[in-house]
Amino acid sequence: MNYERPQFFHVMQYAASADRDVVDMVSGNPDWEPPGALRDGLREYADASPDEFQYPPSEGLRDLREEIAARRAIDPDRIVVTNGTGEANYLAMAAALDRDAGSEVLLTDPVYPYYPGKASMLDADATLVPTERDGSIDPARFREAASEETSLLLVNTPNNPTGAVYSRETMAELATIAEDVDATLVVDEVYDHFDFTGEFESALTLDSDRVIVTTGYSKSMAITGFRVGYVVLPEHLVGGAKTRHMLVNVATSRPPQVAVLRALRETDADYYADVRAMLRERVTTFTDALDAAGAEYTTPEGAFYVLARFDGFPGTMANAKRLIDEAGVAGMPGETFGPARDEWLRFALVTPRVEEAATRLADYFG
Repeated sequence: MNYERPQFFHVMQYAASADRDVVDMVSGNPDWEPPGALRDGLREYADASPDEFQYPPSEGLRDLREEIAARRAIDPDRIVVTNGTGEANYLAMAAALDRDAGSEVLLTDPVYPYYPGKASMLDADATLVPTERDGSIDPARFREAASEETSLLLVNTPNNPTGAVYSRETMAELATIAEDVDATLVVDEVYDHFDFTGEFESALTLDSDRVIVTTGYSKSMAITGFRVGYVVLPEHLVGGAKTRHMLVNVATSRPPQVAVLRALRETDADYYADVRAMLRERVTTFTDALDAAGAEYTTPEGAFYVLARFDGFPGTMANAKRLIDEAGVAGMPGETFGPARDEWLRFALVTPRVEEAATRLADYFG
């Protein structure tokens, strides 16, 4: 995999410059409305006093961290509010690698490519551990791959790109493996509100000081541009993460934190339930069309991505561009996510044009 040029932006730019209409199914930018209370919070902030326009606490607004802590049954001092889940993952990985326990990072294959990219930035060596055909994890594979050089195991659930939701038993086994080899388990739960199984449990429920959890509001509140995430660390790793966060970013922007706090307090569960129901309908519409096209595909248990494999049409960058030019649908080449799915293409169902895209794919491959 090549990290010199972000592949997501490359495909989006190619689609934008196409000579025909293209349905963009590349990035995970939600197309639905954010919570109404979030907009209210921004309006209220615009009239705040001048002192509210200055630096917030580097680790995040106290009220926001306390609200998060109350919901997660954790100590607010374990939380660092970050510039999106991307920074949360960077801080988590750095905290694990700073322990000098080794330089190896174990990742799933397929993998969200920014994880190995961050590992490279942190001078770590990424090892990809294949998942099962349905995207699930066999912990035995991680145990076989783990060694005294392993400093970090990182998984994402619900998963991008497979849509798999890992069981609590799986997460507990991974935490045990981490403890056995003196490593840390980092769990990215940014898609936790998009669990279609009803069985997702946060890794924060595990009784382990080897677990770091990252998440944020970019997806759940449809605010990818706000960049509000957070990392929950064991007490002994908090200080280093706070220092790195302060040196890199000083602090996370205050207005989005204020708006997110109000949205947390005033948005009821129906908002998230309605979004999940909409996404389930999109999954059905899209996979029905894939059936018509004779494709193999993953049916997501969570998140909002579908992997599809079309016979004789491997998931290369060249074929992703060909699909844009000839079918008018932009998806990500599977090779971007690792060798395990290089025959596949990934489609993000965060567009109101899912049915149109599905028809185009069915006509093209059918």
